[in-house]
Amino acid sequence: MVKYPKTHNGIVHRNSGSFFRYDGWPSVCRDDEGTLYTVYSGFRADHICPFGKTCLCRSYDNGNTWSSPIVINDTWMDDRDAGILSLGGRRLLVTWFCHSREKYLSWKADLVRRWAGSESVLEQYGTLRPDECEGGSFIRLSSDGGETWGETVRVPVSSPHGPVMRRDGSLLYLGKEMYVHDAPAAGEKAEDDVIIAMKSGDCGKTWQELGRVPLPDAEGIVWDHLHEPHVLELPDGKLIGMIRGHHPYPSMIYQTGSEDGGKTWSVPEVFPYHGLPPHIMRHSSGAVIVTFGHREVPFGEQAAVSFDDGKTWKDLYILRDDAADADLGYPATVELDDGSLLTVYYQRVKGDSFPCVQYTKWSL
Repeated sequence: MVKYPKTHNGIVHRNSGSFFRYDGWPSVCRDDEGTLYTVYSGFRADHICPFGKTCLCRSYDNGNTWSSPIVINDTWMDDRDAGILSLGGRRLLVTWFCHSREKYLSWKADLVRRWAGSESVLEQYGTLRPDECEGGSFIRLSSDGGETWGETVRVPVSSPHGPVMRRDGSLLYLGKEMYVHDAPAAGEKAEDDVIIAMKSGDCGKTWQELGRVPLPDAEGIVWDHLHEPHVLELPDGKLIGMIRGHHPYPSMIYQTGSEDGGKTWSVPEVFPYHGLPPHIMRHSSGAVIVTFGHREVPFGEQAAVSFDDGKTWKDLYILRDDAADADLGYPATVELDDGSLLTVYYQRVKGDSFPCVQYTKWSL
């Protein structure tokens, strides 16, 4: 059943009066005191550029107003796809990824075409040390609500919304391998970047592999078709994993599951609704909610709801269907004190030429 809930829309961060006005790919969490934190890649020149920074905004009033952004990461590379997780108290974990220097130099002509100012930055890439221009997925920890941040930790896998905390306090990261394989020798086949479940018992400082997700049973599908997963642990310990897919359709979701803590996973099956990428959470009512961007007309943000722990998905909520184009999405959802929901995402405000980070408040 398609539903159009009563919604309230607002802005987390918008900076339309600058060259660096592109904001994208947010995540949100809520700490034990009720403070909301949204992170995203901000102060960008375009969807792909060398300028992105990991930014954080706070809200102390359930998302009605947001602070100015704090820059967490500003590396030499483009800091993309920020995820955030509350670890209890005021402790936070932030994730992001960067492409390598070589990747951006291979895109130089397109980047300069998008914005000529990119050229001066790319010219400086040759002066960087190897450790300053590596691609990969990373984590940083804060113990004071994001005021200060610890050392950067490299992680073998990546996901836009990062890991989740399990009932036993450990972290579970269902992610896509990123920059973990050496370049193949001449004539050799490159290794596939697969989707792996990883576990950390020390708040993300070290990680161990649990298990790997198998390929879906679809003719012609390869690992390059599957990206950007997210995972949920149910009260009985079972896991539901959602994966962004690009085969046999260009904008789809696959669903997988594990009944042994992430060691083995079911063959991913096609989710009934199209969108990308997925974020999955469990409401206090027991409803499981998957939010995703809808990059087909009408463009916007949607949510699928299950009341049987992901066995069936009968309700589709249309949160927004008024976006100007398909450069949108990456929604993440958190429950507020009164049981209502707040979903953050990125898309354009009418009349703007670049997207910003916005939110929608809604209820089941």
